[in-house]
Amino acid sequence: MPDLNLTLVQSELVWEHRKANLERFEARLQSLAGITDLVILPEMFSTGFTMNAAPLAETMQGPTLNWMQNQSRQLATDIVGSAIIREEGQLYNRLLWVRPDGACFTYDKKHLFRMSGEHKVYTAGRELLTVTINGWRVRPFICYDLRFPLWCRNRQLAYDLAIFVANWPSARADHWRSLLQARAIENQSYVIGVNRVGTDGNGLAYRGDSSVIDPRGEVRYHCEEREDVYTTTLSREALESYREAFPAWKDADA
Repeated sequence: MPDLNLTLVQSELVWEHRKANLERFEARLQSLAGITDLVILPEMFSTGFTMNAAPLAETMQGPTLNWMQNQSRQLATDIVGSAIIREEGQLYNRLLWVRPDGACFTYDKKHLFRMSGEHKVYTAGRELLTVTINGWRVRPFICYDLRFPLWCRNRQLAYDLAIFVANWPSARADHWRSLLQARAIENQSYVIGVNRVGTDGNGLAYRGDSSVIDPRGEVRYHCEEREDVYTTTLSREALESYREAFPAWKDADA
């Protein structure tokens, strides 16, 4: 089974300004054509993490998803990130995973951040998502999900890579870094965290700390306090060799 090439995009976000954000990301992605299998964008990458959801919400035929599909087709790569979606009268913090052929997979954030009132504005998801790309089974999550190990549990090695897209403030940066490593170690999988930088419209600061962590819990990439577009390769052989040499997953609780 082949290795997996993927790209993390750590960026500032223009507060509640979809057009400006999409233009900025488009400029950053142009150099990625033909060199990566998957591009990972932050949580609510087109607006920033906002509770002003109603006027910013889109349908599944809206501009953010259309932009992602166009970019995916032009770059010949999968793209993933979350956006504010309205469906059947409910608002969702929805992860969108799009493919060059226009296909779209979705995951609605399960754990809503009550300290910001997210649970009063958005509807929680109930279903996990696993997407297969180049033979790799990938399970995406959104921000606050990271704090809940049972939801993230890799039962019987159901996935090879977990992705967390986030708007995780600097005030709890140590939690972000520690929990990413914990999720990799306990699940014997690669873990990717993609966060934003800058300051949002509520005055909250973000330092990024986007990371690539291998199944042993070793940090292979970490970036803070600046924008960055980083492409890396995940080794399938390293993943399988470690799981075979140290099969702790076989003794996991049901």
